[in-house]
Amino acid sequence: MTGRRWIGPTPEDDRQAEALAQDTGLAPPLARILAQRGVSAPQAAAFLAPALRDLLPDPRSLRDMEPVAERFLAAVSGGEKIAVFADYDVDGGASAALILCWLRDMGRSATLYVPDRIDEGYGPNPHAMAELATSHDLIICVDCGTLSHEAIAAAKGADVVVLDHHLGGETLPPALGVVNPNRQDEDGAAGHLCAAGVVFLMLVEAGRQLRAAGQQGPDLMAMLDLVALATVADVAPLVGVNRAFVRQGLKVMARRARPGLVALSDVARMDAAPNSYHLGFLLGPRVNAGGRIGKADLGARLLATPDPAEAAALAEKLDQLNTERREIEAAVRAAAMEQAETRGLDAPLVWAAGEGWHPGVVGIVAARLKEATNRPAVVIGFDGDAGKGSGRSVAGVDLGAAVQRLASEGLLQKGGGHRMAAGLSLDRKMLEPAMERLSELLARQGAGTGGVADLRLDGTLMPGAATVDLIEGLEDAGPFGMGAPAPRFAFPDCEISYAKRVGDTHLRLTFGDGMGGRIDAIAFGAFDSALGPALERHGGARFHLAGRLEINTWQGRQKVQLRLSDAAQVSA
Repeated sequence: MTGRRWIGPTPEDDRQAEALAQDTGLAPPLARILAQRGVSAPQAAAFLAPALRDLLPDPRSLRDMEPVAERFLAAVSGGEKIAVFADYDVDGGASAALILCWLRDMGRSATLYVPDRIDEGYGPNPHAMAELATSHDLIICVDCGTLSHEAIAAAKGADVVVLDHHLGGETLPPALGVVNPNRQDEDGAAGHLCAAGVVFLMLVEAGRQLRAAGQQGPDLMAMLDLVALATVADVAPLVGVNRAFVRQGLKVMARRARPGLVALSDVARMDAAPNSYHLGFLLGPRVNAGGRIGKADLGARLLATPDPAEAAALAEKLDQLNTERREIEAAVRAAAMEQAETRGLDAPLVWAAGEGWHPGVVGIVAARLKEATNRPAVVIGFDGDAGKGSGRSVAGVDLGAAVQRLASEGLLQKGGGHRMAAGLSLDRKMLEPAMERLSELLARQGAGTGGVADLRLDGTLMPGAATVDLIEGLEDAGPFGMGAPAPRFAFPDCEISYAKRVGDTHLRLTFGDGMGGRIDAIAFGAFDSALGPALERHGGARFHLAGRLEINTWQGRQKVQLRLSDAAQVSA
């Protein structure tokens, strides 16, 4: 009903999964997921229990790591004044909080500086850096700075180090050190790290240097909740060490020891142990809300504060801002989709631009356009002739490199990012030529050649087989997210016993196979397509239903729930 082809496992997939199940004793659905991830029987145990000590790259494998950690420790031991210049998103906030909390554990403090999205834009700017340099000895730029040549040069009298993951240019800024796995002179082996992952590696190296000097540093394992939050919220691929970061970080978060995350979980009404969905869709958007439409440093302050009362106040404010953000986003999304549809949704690039569109929501709207069209999308808000935009990409298409190319060609005032996301600034008169050129560059990478993304399924299940135990077993293959999609199953030939619209666009339903098994389901955004109306007015028809299984916890009771992705009516 959403126009997607359902693609199931191949016969070869089935054979590999069956062999893996026999060799390991794992449940067949879990064995199927591992087989599709390319995990062999000897590798299965290590994959299901990813250990950070086995997967963590050597921090010194990254260029500039040793001198940056040395300079950081020299500032700490010498009582120097330190400033942390952070991006305004979750990754920037978590990166800053990692350093602030580490310093606090060492009896030190630092100045936090987060630029205003509207007044200052992304990354270091000359005025702010010059001001910080007048009263600080060391400025640490986190989740930004790799392309900030002029701004870093303006920091006269202070040393500047950069801990970042955004795509680097041909030359580096005049910093004391730039630690970035996506520098052009790196091999890219750690290129999947978010900025918080890079900061964590720097703190690992700092701990190593402290131990070599006979000293003890803070407990880094207790800080993995921040790394996990940033990794998921920044849509970093959940492969390699990122899996271990998130897996271990969720365990740390479940202890409810960080006041900011406890308060945020409470205002988000989380009533179950945290998982990657909670990080990406409940906590992340609230941390981001300050940088989008409020005071830019609210998220970092929340994550760093040791005070439960301050955490509660900040979480409440961010929750309010997130509600406002959703309202603003809805209006911009409707206008952008209408404009994009008029322009056509089958081009290599889907884009929209409008006067007064809030810069804090254009990235979210770009993500919605990308999801709806399976194409890279860019959304730009104009204030007079000045435009600020954000883009989101699809697998296999490097949007950050293309945007950086446009900036080097003079079509953008500023532009950069990474493979899946990018930001840009441009003058109104350059809008059409810039989008035309960007579309051309993305087409060379294969953008726009496919239709609506296929719905990939991991097999079929009967409702009676979908148990809490099964879902908990499948979670062993997680965490799920970018680069590691959660398993989806099809439930064939089912009858709907209950269907009710929830809010403007969502649908709740209950279905079964007529043999005793019943499952509740939720379909978010169902009425944005033909899915909602068809299931709400099912008229007794039977359907094949497809989606992701999850555990719904309510007042301490656990039930199986299907997060419905699609449905197909059974032919008469």
